[in-house]
Amino acid sequence: MSLLDLKEITKDYKLGKTIVHALRGLDLGVEEGEVIAIMGPSGSGKSTLMHIVGALDTPTGGTAFLDGQDLQQLKERQLVALRGKKVGFVFQTFNLIQTLSAQRNVELPMIFQGIRKGERARRARELLTKVGLADRVKHKPNELSGGERQRVAMARALANDPEIILADEPTGNLDTESGGPILEMLKRLSVEDGKTVILVTHDPDAAAIADRIVRLRDGRVVEEVGRA
Repeated sequence: MSLLDLKEITKDYKLGKTIVHALRGLDLGVEEGEVIAIMGPSGSGKSTLMHIVGALDTPTGGTAFLDGQDLQQLKERQLVALRGKKVGFVFQTFNLIQTLSAQRNVELPMIFQGIRKGERARRARELLTKVGLADRVKHKPNELSGGERQRVAMARALANDPEIILADEPTGNLDTESGGPILEMLKRLSVEDGKTVILVTHDPDAAAIADRIVRLRDGRVVEEVGRA
């Protein structure tokens, strides 16, 4: 079984008396260590797919396995535990806590995993060094550039050594000069660390780092380009 295995996935939302069919029989398999770019127009199902992949939501129908676990059979507390250990998130808007230093922002996911204070601090500094911010550990987000804030977010995503990195438009708020290094880091996480990277993007330059580009339309996969 693939690291991620989705078969005939449907996801429906009820908005008043209207049923919205966000995913309509979607199939997707992702292997360990792959870099996958998810592309498609607004309303194609990209965000819904990311929520399911990240164990933030469960499908209405079909089967969804993440690292051999059936997401539909897990209770909410089990989903929380799964995504805390298996998935790291990188967002377009960084989602950093403004009152905390870079180090403390990176430590946050480790608190929820019960990691002791000294170990949290050591690992946070190690990860910030890994993303090139050894001299910024005490800086708060408003003291950092956009590219530096996204590097902090990358370090935070790696805090619990997840198998999967979900990056939702990670360069969307960055210029080319700042975004390029972020994309290089995502690729290195796959090549050097064996991480699986799933990237949602509208940017062809961002998608170019992927082993495979998956295009969605109307809640279905309509094209896959890259690795067979």
